[in-house]
Amino acid sequence: MTMLDDRTIAAAWPAAYPQGYAVVDVETTGLARDDRIVSAAVYRLDAQGNVEDHWYTLVNPERDPGPVWIHGLTSDVLEGAPLFQDIAYEFSMRLAERVLVAHNAMFDWSMIAREYARAERTAPVRQRLCTIALSKELRLPLPNHKLESLAAHFGVVQQRAHHALDDARVLAEAFRPSLHAAVRDGVRLPLLECRPLTEWSDAPATPRVGHQASYRPMSWRPSRRRPACPYPNPGRYEVGKPLKQGMRVAFSGDTSVDRELLEDRAFEAGLHIATSVSRLTSLLVTNDPDSSTSKTLKARSFATPVVDEAAFTQLLRDVAPADG
Repeated sequence: MTMLDDRTIAAAWPAAYPQGYAVVDVETTGLARDDRIVSAAVYRLDAQGNVEDHWYTLVNPERDPGPVWIHGLTSDVLEGAPLFQDIAYEFSMRLAERVLVAHNAMFDWSMIAREYARAERTAPVRQRLCTIALSKELRLPLPNHKLESLAAHFGVVQQRAHHALDDARVLAEAFRPSLHAAVRDGVRLPLLECRPLTEWSDAPATPRVGHQASYRPMSWRPSRRRPACPYPNPGRYEVGKPLKQGMRVAFSGDTSVDRELLEDRAFEAGLHIATSVSRLTSLLVTNDPDSSTSKTLKARSFATPVVDEAAFTQLLRDVAPADG
């Protein structure tokens, strides 16, 4: 397909594919829930992956900039930058009615959704596409999941790694041939639903200068204890079969739906919410099964079944009753 001209490609393009994309990269003060965006870039692409325009902005995080040695943005540079609420409208114009595309899209989407929630606005994003997941669907022979490896595979030259505008450019240039390969081979795009946050509660944070934070548990609202699951554990989840009441479900990593809300849905369906992974765990839900969190490592050691958030949400629609 890449041998055809753009007009021929457009005429033959499957209508079922998205009609536009917003390739996004954000640089942040860290990786935790209370970290902030310090710069953002968006490349808008048409249905065939052709660049329409691009946009870049610094963002004042109103706190320590975090790993300056990575993104290069000091407090002095960011002091006069606009606040997120000042650029939220322009950002929305770039994202509206497009699929958000990012490398490790869960992270970029989570940071963006939280910034919008803090600003008491809603991010206009309904679906996202992770280029790591797409490269797996395409079975690309990559040595690892780094952006530089994806870029090298498609001959894209990276000029300023960890600069939001250049990272977004590199990803946009690598995404176009990936998209064409998917269409050519009839590969399903790994689209996931994005449910914007509707509330946010700032937690006190006293980050150390130069400290690179990691994801840590933090509740969106005051935590509460759920009653014990009334059903016995029926064992492990089996692919192709429904979930069954009493199954022990653990969650790892970030989710597009507020974690507590997702756990509430699971509990209401009759599932046991496990705080750790053991040999008794029926299922681990994670959007990043290749991560090295304690839960994913234990899941691999115990051969615990793993599904992503989208698949779990589907399974929740038809949970089988507990054995009588």
